[in-house]
Amino acid sequence: MSIILVVRAAMSFIIESIPAFKDNYSFIIGDKDLGLAVAVDPSDGEAILNVLNKQDLFLALILNTHHHANHVTGNEKLYQEFGAPIIAPAKEQNRIPNVARGVGDGDIVSFSTLRATVIETSGHTMGHVSYYFPQIDALFSGDALFSLGCGKPSGGDPVRAWESIKKLRELPNETLVYFGHECSEDNAKLALMLDKDNPDLQRIAEKISIARAKGQPTVPTTIGEQKLANPFMRVDDKAFRENLQKLSFAPADAEPAAVFGKLCLARAKLTYPDPV
Repeated sequence: MSIILVVRAAMSFIIESIPAFKDNYSFIIGDKDLGLAVAVDPSDGEAILNVLNKQDLFLALILNTHHHANHVTGNEKLYQEFGAPIIAPAKEQNRIPNVARGVGDGDIVSFSTLRATVIETSGHTMGHVSYYFPQIDALFSGDALFSLGCGKPSGGDPVRAWESIKKLRELPNETLVYFGHECSEDNAKLALMLDKDNPDLQRIAEKISIARAKGQPTVPTTIGEQKLANPFMRVDDKAFRENLQKLSFAPADAEPAAVFGKLCLARAKLTYPDPV
């Protein structure tokens, strides 16, 4: 687990990353002054409960980015324990039990002194959303964006996924990205195959490798890092496109969405586990 302490407006917040299952991450945002917390994509309810007890926090809210079971399995236990309202994508709320409020692009979710903007990030699933908390420089991207990768378009499509990535790319560089799966080291394999001379990618890949060798998480990353090194964020970048052409991966004049789709296919063909 990893904890980041964020101090804003005379209030102290913690963001704790909680591993679950094979490679999932759930998150807790805690207001230490009020003793309240939000759980984001609770995979393992018992693990979330243990952290809440350890931090002496009462769960006030549950946020889901999408309906996949490995992101919502912990909802029921936490709902029974705390009665915490569940907020989830409006387009998928019929697939998630006990949703109190369905949200979509541009909606606001409030917790303590924080106000999160809901960003529709469909593509991985048709209704996927991300939650952006500008006051603590934090984005909870679910499976829409990983470090050096993104979730496969399993229920959505590459065109929608590319449009979603472009939205997230507009966030401030310092935004911390809390993503849903520990797959950074595997994502780096594809990135380095296609962009091996990128010094920023080399630096980030090395940092990932060191962290994983020590058993440490690679979450969070930043939007700034991903703009420099994540191939899925760079399919309209001139230098990257020229490199792809040299590798005979995609012609320089191909539509960015088409290149994005080819990246998704290339990622699927690699032998490492592909998160749902």
